[in-house]
Amino acid sequence: MSIWVTGANGFIGRHLVRELARTGNVLHGVGHGALDPSEARRLGLQTWINGEVDAANLNMLAAAHGLPSRIFHLAGGSSVGLSVERPFEDFSRTVASTARLLEWLRSFAPKCQLVVVSSAAVYGADHVGPISEDATLTPMSPYGEHKLMMEQLCRSYARSYGIRCVAVRLFSVFGPNLRKQLLWDICSRLSAGEAPLTLGGTGAEIRDWTDVRDVARLLVQMGESSQQERFRVINGGSGRGTSVADIAQGIIRNWGGDTMVHYSKVARSGDPTSLLADDRRLRDMKFEWRIPLEWGLADYVEWFKGQIGG
Repeated sequence: MSIWVTGANGFIGRHLVRELARTGNVLHGVGHGALDPSEARRLGLQTWINGEVDAANLNMLAAAHGLPSRIFHLAGGSSVGLSVERPFEDFSRTVASTARLLEWLRSFAPKCQLVVVSSAAVYGADHVGPISEDATLTPMSPYGEHKLMMEQLCRSYARSYGIRCVAVRLFSVFGPNLRKQLLWDICSRLSAGEAPLTLGGTGAEIRDWTDVRDVARLLVQMGESSQQERFRVINGGSGRGTSVADIAQGIIRNWGGDTMVHYSKVARSGDPTSLLADDRRLRDMKFEWRIPLEWGLADYVEWFKGQIGG
């Protein structure tokens, strides 16, 4: 079985490739970032094209390896902040790349199964408690808007051309190799000896935290599962909420020490107080989250210290 992964060189993409390779799949990837052949093979990729997700590169893969039976589409914008600073770049990475991929599939591989990675950012900031896939969508950033546009394109191609697609809305994904966002920020500041720490917001903000290794298994299962609908959406969250303050304390506890944390009480515009998945659809599919939050935090701290040699 020939499987392609766009964005395979990213944080989630690398973990997904390792999970797919573990079961003997033949994998090819396209996206941004230089990878020499030995590094690509170490990850589990037989082929890596450093470039855009466009017809030329997709045709190159098809000519060399045949048409794909399944594509995992992870290429796209990955930062709310950068989407605000450079909205057209985020649009191009997320929406335009998806449009090019769908059009290529329509023309050359309409029976290929497509799994696209979306985001809970499509829900916006107005929800309280677990959010179902059918909830109102009011994204508050270009990042969220573009993820929603991506989903709408997939739905349109599914209805009009029969492209089978599942969109997985991920929540707060963390784990080894994540070099941005809250956990990276806290560890970087602890490493620098900063004390006390001052973080934005109130600390009471609730997020649905999932380990990237579990997320990789989830994406694999979504690609393997049969679906009657041509297009469907799945929340890629655990349904368990944890506050930012508890995450910060978990990192500090695993780091060692008793660093105090203060909160600025200033939240970013559009930052939700709660972003928690309703996981009923996922439970119906018998998916199980295997890595407890505390284990994941401990692994992250161990990985970070390994990066700095401390």
